[in-house]
Amino acid sequence: MRRIASAAFVTSLLLVPVAGFAAPAPAQRPALQRQIQPYFPDRLNWERKRPEEVGMNATKLDEAVRLAISTENPSTKNMANYLATTFGANEPLDTPIGPIKDRGAANGLVTRGGYIVAEWGDTNRVDMTFSVTKTFVTTIVGLAVQRGLIKDTNDFARDYMPAGIDLFESEHNRKIRWEHLLRQTSDWQGTLWGKPDWADRPEGATPADWPNRRLSEPGTRYKYNDVRVNLLALAALQVWRRPLPEIARTEIMDPIGASSTWRWHGYENSWVDIDGQKVQSVAAGGHWGGGLQINAYDMGRFGYLFLRNGKWKNREIVSTSWIEKARTPGPANAEYGYANWYLNTGKRTLPAAPETALYFSGNGQNVIYIDWENDVVAVIRWIRGGPALNDVVAGILGSIERPAPPPARQASR
Repeated sequence: MRRIASAAFVTSLLLVPVAGFAAPAPAQRPALQRQIQPYFPDRLNWERKRPEEVGMNATKLDEAVRLAISTENPSTKNMANYLATTFGANEPLDTPIGPIKDRGAANGLVTRGGYIVAEWGDTNRVDMTFSVTKTFVTTIVGLAVQRGLIKDTNDFARDYMPAGIDLFESEHNRKIRWEHLLRQTSDWQGTLWGKPDWADRPEGATPADWPNRRLSEPGTRYKYNDVRVNLLALAALQVWRRPLPEIARTEIMDPIGASSTWRWHGYENSWVDIDGQKVQSVAAGGHWGGGLQINAYDMGRFGYLFLRNGKWKNREIVSTSWIEKARTPGPANAEYGYANWYLNTGKRTLPAAPETALYFSGNGQNVIYIDWENDVVAVIRWIRGGPALNDVVAGILGSIERPAPPPARQASR
């Protein structure tokens, strides 16, 4: 576990009594604390602090890190075999059509107040991050709303498609709104990049039932489905008229000081014509290869952007109103906001965490945990499923000995 000490962490003002001057009453001190400006790491220079400097117990934090390492996903690191024995074990048409990359060992980091206080494994290693990519897709849709490219997420998606693009022209698909795509409640029916919607986590007693499923009214039923989020990525491309990786780089990753090592891939057959140029529509996960390949530091910066409510230094990158919508449960799933915002409604998902905390998660598991109440962001990669994530989060939060100062207002729920 690597730590580098730096300057002392100031969390309160030191008040020295002098004649004729009375120290502020305790009730006034929080107001003074709120004036503290949050720290934002510069590109290629993320400051470290000792846990004690930010109000954490080093021994207990070490225990949480050891737990994250000891509960590494036991599956093979050979990604071709991994995909074949996870998704492919229960699905037809499982052949990868995008780039895949063998994964590394468990790694991650913990920040408090924006400073790195713990890290483990090879945090520089670029790996597939699977469905955390979905959060990039929905964030880019949010940027389209901010720019006025999409007027309202309750608009029908078909009204934004150019002539000749018939993604939403069937009787069922015409009723799909952006909101349904964002929340994975569209029940879109069709085939995209050679993968029919029913081939992803197929439902039915027998394979013969899979293509003949009963359709649900858009917005009424949540169904996790990579085909439909790939559809959202394609629809966003049609709106932006620019490659989504370019938008991610210029509008998000460069402004937050991310490295130049991350890559966002599509499929070998996902090329489309945009104003006479061949552009690759990217994948929203690694289900069939492709998707985002990224290291833990860049994942941490992305999470920290949302901990600071979409602001980086003096710039608003993602609007507070969009974050509030993304964090709001949909009518079909109380524990899911926009893709891929996993909510802690009723503390059912992460009993050890505050109800306001949430996380972005990709298969494997690849997790970005965001906790406004404790001023914590944690990246936890290649941890096994089940209770392991909650146990590691419990260890991190259990190491906190001093409440966090409030350097930035939390987005309301």
